[in-house]
Amino acid sequence: MVQLEKFEKYLIEEFYDDFRSGEMSHTTFTRRVAFIMGSMTAAAGAMTLVGCTPEEVPRTTDPMPMPSPSSSVVSQGTAATSGNATTVVPNAKSPLSVPEGAAGLRTATITFDSGGTEISGYLARPEGGQKGPGVLICHENRGLTPHIQDVARRFAKEGYAALALDLLSREGGTANMDPDAVPGALTQAGAQRHVDDFKAAFEYLNGQEFVEEGRIAMIGFCFGGGITWQASTEIGGLKATSAFYGPAPDLAKVPTIKPAVFGVYAENDARITGAMPQLQEALDKTSVKHQLKVYPGVDHAFHNDTSERYVEAQATAAWNDTLAWFKDNL
Repeated sequence: MVQLEKFEKYLIEEFYDDFRSGEMSHTTFTRRVAFIMGSMTAAAGAMTLVGCTPEEVPRTTDPMPMPSPSSSVVSQGTAATSGNATTVVPNAKSPLSVPEGAAGLRTATITFDSGGTEISGYLARPEGGQKGPGVLICHENRGLTPHIQDVARRFAKEGYAALALDLLSREGGTANMDPDAVPGALTQAGAQRHVDDFKAAFEYLNGQEFVEEGRIAMIGFCFGGGITWQASTEIGGLKATSAFYGPAPDLAKVPTIKPAVFGVYAENDARITGAMPQLQEALDKTSVKHQLKVYPGVDHAFHNDTSERYVEAQATAAWNDTLAWFKDNL
């Protein structure tokens, strides 16, 4: 019998919602679930578990939808040290978007060691030698995309040294993978590996001469929101975190949270927001500084301005609320 881990269930339900709303084709939905589960038989069982109708579930005799040679490497954008030319983020709609090469910022691909493995990240920070706070950024289930690099530059524009990890560094990097295989690779790696990489990233960022020691926050979106919640229970040096519509941490671990935690939720995202009261109750029983806020009239992933669910007013409000939270707690 097929059993789903927390992040497997979270992602498959998200993709099913996208399929039902018309934002994802049945082929893409099936491919992504197959990559997550490792076989068509397991994929069919998983799709049944999340409520797919018999007509929506693929036959177990169908071949595993592996990428063709021509599509195995799909560029999703790479980070490079910025030059004079500016590069606008593809499909970006937010007025807050900061193009690569924007004046006053320095960006680069950096590497650091995590458990004996070289991990890659995109670092954006203000020009000049002044010290400032740092922020770690956890990407969505799409990996390190141009949008997440844009988010790092937005923080840099606000005075932060922002480090966005590529959690698929061991697999060759997000830019070198079939996009449909990315969620499966992230789930198969396991949430603990990702949290451990952020522990190493924290030490790297905290040791940089342009970062004020100890003034480090963390933010994550969707899948990355869930990793941010788990990191909040394990990385005691963090001062503040902001988790955008991610699955809640193990409630038994909530008392171990040290940073001030801010949770962003969407009113129409019943799948994630529906579980918020239990997390609120668990947090209320602790001395942890916390705020969970529901933004009205929006759905899951409303902050991502390269997606169809983006809503400028609420995305901007959630961004400003996060900046205020970090300012108050760093």
